[in-house]
Amino acid sequence: METTRRRPQHSANGKRSEQKEQLAQWGRAWEVDWFSLISVIGLLCFAPFIVFYFVMACDQYECSITQPVLDLYQGEATLLSIWARAPSFSWSAAKIYAVWVSFQVFLYMCFPDITHKFIPGYVGGVQEGARTPAGLINKYEINGLQCWLITHALWFANAHYFHWFSPTIIFDNWIPLLWCTNILGYAVSTFAFIKAHLFPTNAEDCKFTGNIFYNYMMGIEFNPRIGKWFDFKLFFNGRPGIVAWTLINLSYMAKQQELYGYITNSMILVNVLQAIYVLDFFWNEAWYLKTIDICHDHFGWYLGWGDCVWLPYLYTLQGLYLVYHPVQLSDAHALAVLLLGLVGYYIFRSTNHQKDLFRRTEGSCSIWGRKPTWIECTYRSADGGMHRSKLLTSGFWGVARHFNYTGDLMGSLAYCASCGFGHMLPYFYIVYMTILLVHRCVRDEHRCSSKYGKDWKRYTDAVPSRLIPGVF
Repeated sequence: METTRRRPQHSANGKRSEQKEQLAQWGRAWEVDWFSLISVIGLLCFAPFIVFYFVMACDQYECSITQPVLDLYQGEATLLSIWARAPSFSWSAAKIYAVWVSFQVFLYMCFPDITHKFIPGYVGGVQEGARTPAGLINKYEINGLQCWLITHALWFANAHYFHWFSPTIIFDNWIPLLWCTNILGYAVSTFAFIKAHLFPTNAEDCKFTGNIFYNYMMGIEFNPRIGKWFDFKLFFNGRPGIVAWTLINLSYMAKQQELYGYITNSMILVNVLQAIYVLDFFWNEAWYLKTIDICHDHFGWYLGWGDCVWLPYLYTLQGLYLVYHPVQLSDAHALAVLLLGLVGYYIFRSTNHQKDLFRRTEGSCSIWGRKPTWIECTYRSADGGMHRSKLLTSGFWGVARHFNYTGDLMGSLAYCASCGFGHMLPYFYIVYMTILLVHRCVRDEHRCSSKYGKDWKRYTDAVPSRLIPGVF
């Protein structure tokens, strides 16, 4: 594995500065109390059934999330009867999924990025990640945009010229594929758990809590890898999960065309708005290396199973709903949804761009026409190295500490509002994203408080709001 280790700084007399003893040290610092343990076990047991419930509700109950419960209560159905009506595992779906994952591994490992050489402004190729708690800086091959472009070029070539498979292939095998994604999700999570005990990539960046359930779910290894470049976090979060997102939506669109002979403006909105998000992710994949997933989370079931199952199945509920309930929005409704999505995207991207610009220029830039302000912080890594960071307090980062999440939530609401107001199911996404991002705020600030100590208090005094100024 190619990494860079930053050695601790020494004073003139050859001894480490005693200042480091006064500094906070970061990493995964959560205590596994009873509430956390119960939450972890609950998610491990019930999260797969939550995914099945939503997909089954569309397959058997026309996307009603209350009717299955009513049928069970009234005795018109049993858990076994609902289970028996659901399509089961099939070898054809297993072959489809095996080809898909293998193809994404092939693109990820065997095609070094060349798009950054001819697409202006795009940052790809070999890039450095953030410093880990142990003081390492990993290198990554950033080629997600290239993988997305190749995959979608082949998808459209097949749909219009080669006809190797139907464009509705994903929808037609959606529930059988659910079993395949679960198999991979649990397999990779279990492998990462065993690997952390027997042959970790970097033992200094492992975190054992003493609780097997928490370790399995939240992960032990910080950056598990196989060989020099296959990074578990980067691959499973972006490929095959997010590359598949837009293909899943295209398959939904093709199914709507097949069933009804037309495509609704709501389906087009969902495809366009979510494609913008996906393309933004891959365009800024190098920036993603500095986010909470890479910088703070360890790789366990939370990321492994979540990326394989939760993301492709529950992030695409709007398109699935529109296959069963085609909604043609009024021009005013469609325009309002489009504007909400675009404004949310603008806030999300501009906020992240301001931080990226500030980092790249080390503050020698202009934000909103002014010289930026910041709080300078000091921290240390596990190897004793002393480091400095600057926390931006200008632009959107002076409005709220996580204003990028505010824009993300606006975009999430736009996806849901594209489906009209006939059912609750499409709105699960905004409820989930609100819980997720608020929880991320709390997790991120807990780590930052551990990392920066008193300097973090200075920052929160300067920027008191988390998401919405004056509210939260």
